[in-house]
Amino acid sequence: MAYTESNMLPLGSAAPDFELPDMLHGGVCKLTDAAGTRATVIMFICNHCPYVIYVNPTIAEIVREYEKEGVAFIGINSNDAVNYPEDAPEKMAPHAREAGYTFPYLYDETQEVAKAYDAACTPDFYVFDENLKLVYRGQLDSSRPKRNPVPSTGEDLRAALDAVLAGLPPMEIQRPSGGCNIKWKSNL
Repeated sequence: MAYTESNMLPLGSAAPDFELPDMLHGGVCKLTDAAGTRATVIMFICNHCPYVIYVNPTIAEIVREYEKEGVAFIGINSNDAVNYPEDAPEKMAPHAREAGYTFPYLYDETQEVAKAYDAACTPDFYVFDENLKLVYRGQLDSSRPKRNPVPSTGEDLRAALDAVLAGLPPMEIQRPSGGCNIKWKSNL
């Protein structure tokens, strides 16, 4: 498990569009069709990462709280499923149900979406406003299994969502997320 921090895409960046298979609900999910009316959260997550597993209950709780406020949540798994079979597309729906995900859980087989977002780790969080402009990127909170095993609260993501919903400018202090590196396909 290689600890990696997020790359911190520049604030104000437009959300790269995508069209990916939704392994939980079936069909295809396109960003512009799934975006929220007030905000959209893109999460790079996966099945096997201990950092994601540690915060899954908090993710599910935040989704339940903020969906009713017009916030959409989309999870994307970009890991190489050949070398990391725990993240294979056929294992995503059972994992999502067990973790309590209700949002689209998409499979980025080509890893092009992760590259477009400059994603580096799991979990990695991006909050876009109603115009799909980036207002937050970084950590859910400061909890990390083994590194900082405090209870997960989601305080950073909650603060970012509260700010965008209140029409406030982006938070000045945004800390990178940290977790497992995205498992990139080898270029052999």
